[in-house]
Amino acid sequence: MPRTLGAITPILESALDARAELFDARHETAFRLFNGFVEGRPDLAVDLYVRTLVLHNYADPPNDAQSVLAEAQEVLLARLPWIRAVVVKPHKAATPAARRGSIVYGAEVDRRVNEGGVWYALDLLMHQDASLYLDTRNVRLWARQHLSGKRVLNTFAYTGSLGVAAMAGGARRVVHLDRKRAFLNVAKTSYTLNGFPIDKADFRAGDFFTQAGRLKRAGERFDCVFVDPPFFSATGKGRVDLVNDSRRIINKVRPLITHGGLLVAINNALFVSGTEYMATLEALCADGYLSFEERIDVPPDFAGYPGTRAGSPPADPAPFNHSTKIAVLRVRRKDAE
Repeated sequence: MPRTLGAITPILESALDARAELFDARHETAFRLFNGFVEGRPDLAVDLYVRTLVLHNYADPPNDAQSVLAEAQEVLLARLPWIRAVVVKPHKAATPAARRGSIVYGAEVDRRVNEGGVWYALDLLMHQDASLYLDTRNVRLWARQHLSGKRVLNTFAYTGSLGVAAMAGGARRVVHLDRKRAFLNVAKTSYTLNGFPIDKADFRAGDFFTQAGRLKRAGERFDCVFVDPPFFSATGKGRVDLVNDSRRIINKVRPLITHGGLLVAINNALFVSGTEYMATLEALCADGYLSFEERIDVPPDFAGYPGTRAGSPPADPAPFNHSTKIAVLRVRRKDAE
């Protein structure tokens, strides 16, 4: 007798139906198939990368979700028979190696993805994240549309996707900053996939505060700066704390931006409400040297669809549509007046 599947099955089926238009016939794209944080199952999220599924296990301890993971895999493989690999990432595992995840179905994971005609390299098992943040897809679209001919600084670059998008949109130059050379090497692979020239000097590994200080002392100026830091990090050079002090990072990069240039600030702190973040931005804009230009919404596969949303986030993100709060600010310089 076949076993009876539990409560995860109907909400997964509903999530798949809501995302039907996101599937592409060539299976080259990536998006979030199920976001349990906003769709009724906070211990599970599922991402699609081409023909590879990544199941994010947020249960604590991870073994508490074993039956859910098995059921989800069964449902997904039945609905998507062209899937060739499944990776499970236990985010609450005890060691970094375990948190990077493992292949539980198939043998070969996908190594690149096409988004809007741009190729991005993937290394799905390099880190506890999956090497391409899917909640910032609309930021990459914005970069392709707005940064032609611009000089761009991509701080906390991770695998460089925002800078790759800027290059695809015709940016004159993009400088990537990240602490880890391994992440920047993925960005270089993305450049190669798209035929972009690689200048090694534009891929700078090191502490953010040190690198930003060097750029300032060198008199470097950029027409757009991306700031997408982790919600908390501390080194001997400084601290990133998006819950209690997101102003510090924004103020650190302001001197690097040209008069009339743009600053794209991303705050992904789950417990910072949209109202709180807007208050921080308004305080930064009070002296008239920054002004709020626009919000960039997170796509609905992350924010949830009207028929799939369930529950409420720990902090209301409004006026943003998700806890990943993305704002575009315009810079005015005193020395240009």
